[in-house]
Amino acid sequence: MKVEVREAELTEVDADLVAVGLCEGDSLPAAIAAAPGAADATGEAEKLTVLYPEPPARLVVAGLGKRDELDAERLRVAAALVAKEAARRKATSLAWLLPELGDDAAAAEGTVTGTILGAYRFDRFKSGDSADSTPALESLTLLAPEAVAAAAEAARIGAEAQNRARDLQSTPANFATPAFLAARAEEIAAASEAVSVEVLGREEIAAKGMGGLVAVSQGSEQEPRLIVLRYRGGGTGTLGLIGKGVTFDTGGISLKPGAGMEEMKYDMSGGAAVLEAVAAIAELGLAIDLVAVVPATENMPSGSAIKPGDVITHYNGTTVEVNNTDAEGRLILADALAYAIELGAERVVDLATLTGAVVIALGSTYAGVMSNDDALASEVERAGTTTGELTWRLPLHPEYKKLMKGTFADLSNLAAKREAGSATAASFLEEFVGETPWAHVDIAGTAWDVGRAYTGKDASGYGVRLLVELARRFAHG
Repeated sequence: MKVEVREAELTEVDADLVAVGLCEGDSLPAAIAAAPGAADATGEAEKLTVLYPEPPARLVVAGLGKRDELDAERLRVAAALVAKEAARRKATSLAWLLPELGDDAAAAEGTVTGTILGAYRFDRFKSGDSADSTPALESLTLLAPEAVAAAAEAARIGAEAQNRARDLQSTPANFATPAFLAARAEEIAAASEAVSVEVLGREEIAAKGMGGLVAVSQGSEQEPRLIVLRYRGGGTGTLGLIGKGVTFDTGGISLKPGAGMEEMKYDMSGGAAVLEAVAAIAELGLAIDLVAVVPATENMPSGSAIKPGDVITHYNGTTVEVNNTDAEGRLILADALAYAIELGAERVVDLATLTGAVVIALGSTYAGVMSNDDALASEVERAGTTTGELTWRLPLHPEYKKLMKGTFADLSNLAAKREAGSATAASFLEEFVGETPWAHVDIAGTAWDVGRAYTGKDASGYGVRLLVELARRFAHG
């Protein structure tokens, strides 16, 4: 979407739809205060009121709620609702009078992000009468001081990256294979001289001794890929980003229930977020060095699939008995974490749709964070608060680690007791990072069906902007 910033009056705007935010108790701008319907605009949060002044021909007043509760997140929601109203009215151009937030850059970010995310739709596989013939929203003009142009452009880059991650999530698994994700990584590298890519196939993965990725992939005809992206932005220290890339998860021999299994195409959501975050970071030119690793595979049942009770050896030499093949994400992440640290990552963040337990604990409002480093966990939390991708820290404890000890190997991939499922999974991963500062973000509840106005009930792209913001903080640090 084209985004521009103009210092102009409402009456000077040439757009299909013009939006104005209104807080409860505030007055509309004088230019539209007498327009038909203006008395109906109450400022109630998430309520839209359409006016028909002349000019402009169509104007929507977006309720922002109480002024003392107004923040960037409230603006993201309001902007998304306006974007959906623009679609209903077949508008291809939209203008927003920048709301007064006390921080123009934050107001611009919220408005741009909400508009782009709210205008998203995925219709690649629809044709004929089922296709959506509504014209797409093509441009957004912010009526604001020129000083917010940089913030608006950064927001555009982040939101469009999030939408690309949503495309990857939504693409069905017969298209979005491990090779498909690898091809996207190669496109990202080709688009920036600062990004390089390496893709390992099954034989190379096995030769490196990545027993987790080998084991999970061996039941599928689709070849696994280990995707490594490097971004060299000239920063000090290297940040590692790891994303779970299970492109379809049947559970393997420990087969999942059939109901809802179609959602398991989303089990690569962490990998999608990492790939598109790297693309956005490169486009922004942030002064930081990154190494991103995405282990990509299917988890399928077959005569060659890994079996409960099998013992595997991971990249760092740790042996693991596989008590449940549906606890596969931790097996591939273990190899990726150890490998990223060997490649020079000095602090590591992984994103994964890892446990159903985190959904029970936190729902779709927060992602769970578990970390061996207080400073890194705090930075992840602050980044998520800034972008609206909220996190809540869950504990690690030696007792959780004891639950993951194996009977016939060093570790088990699933504790015998059905308790603290998210924390025990993280305790398993902790065994593969050593002393390196590490934060694990369990996004099983936030990757899809979040229900916010700007993400809806399908793929959310959660984590893309959080990772970009985290990289920005480290770059500026």
